[in-house]
Amino acid sequence: MSISQDAASSGNQYLQDPTSVNLDTADPRDIICYLNKGENEYNGQLGARVSAIFVVLVVSTTLTFFPVIATRAPRIKIPLYVYLFARYFGSGVIIATAFIHLLQPSYEEIGSNTCVGMTGGWAEYAWPPAIAMASAMFVFLLDFAAERYVEKKYGFMHGSTGGERAGGIKNASVDAGMLSYQMAHRPSGLADHHQSHQFLHSADQDGTAPDTKKHDDIETASITTEKEQAAETSFKQQIAAFLILEFGVIFHSVIIGLTLGTAGDEFATLYPVIVFHQTFEGLGIGARLSAIGFPKRLRWMPWVLCTVYGLTTPIAIAIGLGVRHTYNPASNTANIVSGVLDAISAGILLFTGFVELLARDFLFNPDRTHDDRQLTFMIISVLLGAGLMALLGKNGSCDKSGVILLLTFPFQANGHKLRNDSGDGAVTIWSASPMPTFVLITSLCEAIGKAFCAISFMF
Repeated sequence: MSISQDAASSGNQYLQDPTSVNLDTADPRDIICYLNKGENEYNGQLGARVSAIFVVLVVSTTLTFFPVIATRAPRIKIPLYVYLFARYFGSGVIIATAFIHLLQPSYEEIGSNTCVGMTGGWAEYAWPPAIAMASAMFVFLLDFAAERYVEKKYGFMHGSTGGERAGGIKNASVDAGMLSYQMAHRPSGLADHHQSHQFLHSADQDGTAPDTKKHDDIETASITTEKEQAAETSFKQQIAAFLILEFGVIFHSVIIGLTLGTAGDEFATLYPVIVFHQTFEGLGIGARLSAIGFPKRLRWMPWVLCTVYGLTTPIAIAIGLGVRHTYNPASNTANIVSGVLDAISAGILLFTGFVELLARDFLFNPDRTHDDRQLTFMIISVLLGAGLMALLGKNGSCDKSGVILLLTFPFQANGHKLRNDSGDGAVTIWSASPMPTFVLITSLCEAIGKAFCAISFMF
């Protein structure tokens, strides 16, 4: 193994003579640490990096606000299936972010085959999954404690049975996003006006209007109190779960912003990938917010929470630009901090994604639709969100060939390449046989993914 004098002169604490290493006797840790040793990689392109601040801010914030606006702005006529897509696509994004964009990078930073993972106490255990598991268990305990606190403080609905309590209070607003959407996109007050008019008219006829009105006022007040109590209980449970989710996402967003602000030659690849990443993730955050029934006194909260997410990555990019000449993302300290935070965030998003999002929406929601077509659309939206977010994790395949691949896809759809095994020198480039459906879909997804990346190189 021969290493250049320039690399050797930069100094290395692991190898005495890095220009001449016997791979049979050298400590594997020393070799890994030397190969992973890095310096500050900033290579200019300041204008493009500054533009990333505003592009990420505008695009990700806009998509974060979209689901919230859809449920709170009746004047904006947004189709139901557009709202459903935004909501459940975001759930898939959260799941894929945990696995592909958090847990895997944590392995690359503090895993057993890294310099950190082969040093001291880090070498004694597989820390990324352990930290993620501990994080998920902590979130579970926190979620359970918050739910018990709310139950003890507010109690249960008067006269309710166990089943009513579980289905009425706990899930009173579990599908508040759908309810808010439906209420925001219907003519207001028509049904209530018709019912009240019909009641008063019949009461006037039999002379019981005054007594009936008093009884009705008392009954209405009791029902209103119980509904408000149930809504308050459900809100506190849901907002606690959401704040945990946003906490994990913000951790991740800070690391992403610092990485983009200080990246070297890979900046051109990271730029479009991170824009799409933050946009999809923002869609998931907004979709979850839209499903929470906020009380009137806290109507401002969803807008503030969306804004906080939208500002986090741009601020982190700006901080990265401020330390662009001194920050070394390959240092042991940076790897430890980033690896631990990634693992913590992965655990948070795994628990939140599977329990608070998928399980609560699809398995334990008594208000879930029974329309097979709508359920199929919701499931496909989840899978599409997870698939596209996972595709963004393969940013190493981003190159200009994506445009060519997309443009030639119609020809690939009519036939596929064949090898020449006959040895006669004749090679069949295109056959008339149809491409298998699975290969067709896979090729299309790969073509679109590469094209997204490739188009970014043109700007």
